[in-house]
Amino acid sequence: MDTRAPKPPRVGLFVTCLVDLFRPTVGFASVKLLEEAGCEVDVPMAQTCCGQPAYNSGDRADTIAIAKNTIEAFEEYDYVVAPSGSCAGMLKKHYPGLFAGEGMWEARAKALAEKTYELVSFLVDVMGVSAVKAAHDGTVTYHDSCSGLRELGIAEQPRRLLASVSGLKLVEMHDADVCCGFGGTFCVKYPDISNKIVEEKTANIAASGADTLLAGDLGCLMNMAGKLQRQGSAVKVRHVAEVLAGMDDGPAIGRGKD
Repeated sequence: MDTRAPKPPRVGLFVTCLVDLFRPTVGFASVKLLEEAGCEVDVPMAQTCCGQPAYNSGDRADTIAIAKNTIEAFEEYDYVVAPSGSCAGMLKKHYPGLFAGEGMWEARAKALAEKTYELVSFLVDVMGVSAVKAAHDGTVTYHDSCSGLRELGIAEQPRRLLASVSGLKLVEMHDADVCCGFGGTFCVKYPDISNKIVEEKTANIAASGADTLLAGDLGCLMNMAGKLQRQGSAVKVRHVAEVLAGMDDGPAIGRGKD
């Protein structure tokens, strides 16, 4: 009988461009949560973008080149985890279609897709995490980012873990599942429409009475944080991983040190 303890799952963390460039705390929080769940975590240095901006802009050639680099960087791991529903959705839902009918690359893309997860979904649905050891003194509201909700079915998982955070009170805003207006290149191509959507979102955030806004996609968070600041709102904005990991004592998104 083999009495050796099972090896921990090897997780390749897909950091994402925005986390790397604007909010590295989210990456560190992700590593902490994954390691506490019993995973061995690595951050492949060869990773770059997931290719979503090029994909959404119709640049198929560059998207395929980026996707091939991502597949090669991550295929050795048991799982690929990203603190972003949109990036995880790109790998999981769109990579296979990029290589449809291309034999080996299609098989490799499908294999990567099958083991790719958004961070909180992975913790709950794969690792069976039901509670975290964190505390947060305040009231929060949660925004369901479009890709995470509609492509990956992420809704209940973050709320389950937030319920275990000591001192935290979750209040649901109206239309929590409605777009914030970011949409990647959408906000650049259609700024007036994007601004109208985010105005409605920030009104719902304010009406919730929460002092902190949480979500699982940094693009959405930066969009909402920017609008809230321009409106003079005191609401703080953070990635859900920062709160779940107990790493929410630094400046909120878009704010300097107090």
